[in-house]
Amino acid sequence: MSLSTLATAAVVGAAIYLVYDPLAPNWEIEESRLNEDTYRFSLKMKRYHTGGAGESMQALKRRASQIQYEQGFAGYQILEYTEGIDSQTIGARRMAEGVIKLVQRQQADSFLQNPP
Repeated sequence: MSLSTLATAAVVGAAIYLVYDPLAPNWEIEESRLNEDTYRFSLKMKRYHTGGAGESMQALKRRASQIQYEQGFAGYQILEYTEGIDSQTIGARRMAEGVIKLVQRQQADSFLQNPP
């Protein structure tokens, strides 16, 4: 194999890695705080992937749990959740949106069915 062939293969491999990046998370999460205990999440799946299409709810719950823990709340409730496909010029991307509310211990009961 010639040196130019190796160099070409290295450049092509690097370009593929930059576009695909197998170690990057499958989902990007943008979050905004609506008030002191309510957050909105906007998730977009990376454009080139080899799996992870059904992971949006997991990603949302993982981030909600992190916020819950960081802020010392007892739990969270998912108030809204939607999934879909965003058609773009270069190709469609999976997307999801959700709203969570952080709750204190007395509100952490399943769907508030057992009032104190």
